[in-house]
Amino acid sequence: MGLLKNSLLLQGLLPLSQDPVSLARKFRGTNLWIWRPYLLRDAYDDMLLDGVQPVRDTFHNLIVGTMKGSRLQDAFYFRDQMREMGLQPDLLEEMKAHGVKLKGETYICLLNALAATGCTDQVYAIVRDMTAAGLGLNKFCYAGLITAFKNKTPASEDTPAKILEFVQQSKGWQYVERVANDSAENIMMNVSDEELYNLPTAEFAHRRGFIFKQLTIYHVAIHACADLGSKETLEALLDMFSKENFNYDAFIVMQAVRCYLRCGDIDSAVKMFEEFSSSKPTPAELYVTLAEGAMIGYTPRGLEVAQATLEKMTERKFFLNPKMGTDLLLAASGEKTGGYTTANYIWDMLQTRNIIPAFPAVEAYYKGLKEREIPSDDPRLVNVARVLDNLQLRLGPRRNFQ
Repeated sequence: MGLLKNSLLLQGLLPLSQDPVSLARKFRGTNLWIWRPYLLRDAYDDMLLDGVQPVRDTFHNLIVGTMKGSRLQDAFYFRDQMREMGLQPDLLEEMKAHGVKLKGETYICLLNALAATGCTDQVYAIVRDMTAAGLGLNKFCYAGLITAFKNKTPASEDTPAKILEFVQQSKGWQYVERVANDSAENIMMNVSDEELYNLPTAEFAHRRGFIFKQLTIYHVAIHACADLGSKETLEALLDMFSKENFNYDAFIVMQAVRCYLRCGDIDSAVKMFEEFSSSKPTPAELYVTLAEGAMIGYTPRGLEVAQATLEKMTERKFFLNPKMGTDLLLAASGEKTGGYTTANYIWDMLQTRNIIPAFPAVEAYYKGLKEREIPSDDPRLVNVARVLDNLQLRLGPRRNFQ
């Protein structure tokens, strides 16, 4: 850090550290980002430690600097910091103004970042810029277009048609210039394309066999159907999928099951789950998706399916981790009538493995028990109350549970 501070002192940056606007202007004039772009994140951390509140210009110059140094991960870090501070990123014009030559990978990163905010007009603007620069649209561009329409607010009536249109168009994509997906930094950091472009499959990208990477467009499209609860669009996509003679991967089945359950079609969800699990290794996440989604509405049929799915999971030696257990217990604890059988079963599954779910799930489960006619000295109620008290001590005073 001493080298960084000496460099900043030599360039006259530190004396202006209490003025973020002046500091941003100094960044614009300095060559720090050209010969040492890796120091920009350290410079930003120093600003925060010194109590300097960055402004939009500060972030723009930091991002442009990292892009000039081909440090995409740092650029995304600064973009996320902007969002946390309530500043909407507007990067493309800023980079153009500074003469940054954008690569295909940069365009796609910007496209998918804007897609997450539902800014369809800005996403289309990037597509036009890519075309003007002689770059073809690849599957990640079409994935971004689907995501943009899915996230558009207010929701657009033509979104289902757009999803199908983009999937169809993506079949003819080709590179005019090869998009660099094997940059040295990404390889060294083990960053996948799915993580780089913030796709729904990002958390599964390093799981062997969970996703087939050639199905990216279907991953994003079917995930969008699940989020939107559009069964008709899902089935149109599955029909397109079958005509191409593809095989489902776990992610596609998981999202299709989620979509069916959100639409109240339990039988179709169960059928898809059983067909996949009868022929392929089934990850624990798929069991959890079926069990959690089946509890929507707390219908007798849904709770029966959830219970049976969890029992199969136990029989096959699958175990819940804290996140899965928390999600399932939180969902099951919303049951207002009935015997609370599913919630109790999930709690017992976690207790067997000495797993403590997160505070909100334990609290919801405790309240559900208290709403039932259970004696105050019931062993289960006493145990849950003790766990809740221990969590409360760790988190500090928040609310009264009694």
